[in-house]
Amino acid sequence: MSTYTSAREQYADLGVDTEKALKNLEAVSISLHCWQGDDVGGFEKADASLSGGGIQSTGNYPGKARSIAELRSDLDKALALIPGKHRLNLHACYADLGGKKIDRNEYTTAQFQSWIDWCKVKGMGMDFNPSYFSHPLADNGLTLTHPDAAIRNFWIQHGIACRHIAADAARQLGSPAVTNVWIPDGSKDIPFDRKSPRERLAASLDEIFAAPVDRSLNLDAVESKLFGIGSESYVVGSHEFYLAYAVKNQLLYCLDAGHFHPTENLADKISSVLQFVPRLLLHVSRGVRWDSDHVVLFDDPTRAIMEELVRGEFLDRTHIGLDFFDASINRIAAWVIGTRGALKSLLAAFLEPAAQLSAAEKSGDNTTRLALFEEAKTLPLGAVWDEYCRRQNVPVGSAWIQEVKAYERSVLAARN
Repeated sequence: MSTYTSAREQYADLGVDTEKALKNLEAVSISLHCWQGDDVGGFEKADASLSGGGIQSTGNYPGKARSIAELRSDLDKALALIPGKHRLNLHACYADLGGKKIDRNEYTTAQFQSWIDWCKVKGMGMDFNPSYFSHPLADNGLTLTHPDAAIRNFWIQHGIACRHIAADAARQLGSPAVTNVWIPDGSKDIPFDRKSPRERLAASLDEIFAAPVDRSLNLDAVESKLFGIGSESYVVGSHEFYLAYAVKNQLLYCLDAGHFHPTENLADKISSVLQFVPRLLLHVSRGVRWDSDHVVLFDDPTRAIMEELVRGEFLDRTHIGLDFFDASINRIAAWVIGTRGALKSLLAAFLEPAAQLSAAEKSGDNTTRLALFEEAKTLPLGAVWDEYCRRQNVPVGSAWIQEVKAYERSVLAARN
């Protein structure tokens, strides 16, 4: 008897169909963030090091992508080691400028056509993000809330341009694009006036979203943050601000797993938010102390997020993307570890004895409910995961590590 056959029988004893779970997992696409491959640098300028924006990538592991071609090569390698069909999540600062000087407020689809073509060849959808950081007009940490109307308008025009680019990409790829707005605006120390920046942000967002874009192609999302580097005391786009704005305007709301207090349970927010907004964007990350962007793991917080999506039948209204950047380890391995961790968490959710848990809860049998939760923890998830990888023609178990190491020796080592 194979390991998977044995596992299938053990799950069946609790009323769980592993074949159905594998089919459900295959239907889920995760949006892989391009910025893990080059430490959020982008390729707009020769010195593509991250600057400003309340975010920071730490570490100097060798082999960082130095060009669009290298980044795509690294993504190709990562995708070959991750089971399933997934998406690309692209930031505007990764524009393919072809040596030309074009500022962000003047971006059009032309600067991203090569990315769209790359996705088309791979059969992938693409999501998009305006880049409100690493730019001379964001050096003081203010963009859409800047008191200077001219600077504010520059960033408004950038936001409008990005929505049009995303819609065009969606049209060409046959898959709607989520365009997520996150800004770093805030204050390092205690501000006197908290109201005016938020009034300016609301007005700026109103202008961005008023621009006519096909909403069946471009899905607008807004993302909050608890604090950032340089905005420790005050963030204009707080959770309360953006949640209220998303509900009022019926936009997607982005919940980032690293953007809340360490003791907050992000999973508990999902069913509340989806009562009042049409769709949800999830940025799956791992907060560690003050840093919000460690590599995702198959851990309790990630499992709780995926469990809530499955239990609440929210997957058809939720877009899952990853958002972490770690320059202290092999960057391709980070993509693989994080995406496989998120997928394992989803598989674990699909393999819950949901019918029995629901029946016990509805009947008031909390003893059985708790007992089932505990029994499910020791079921052979690993055997089902290995079977999924085998069927998806990607390395099983830890075999992928050697492939990354070989790529590091043959490709990454030559970059330094």
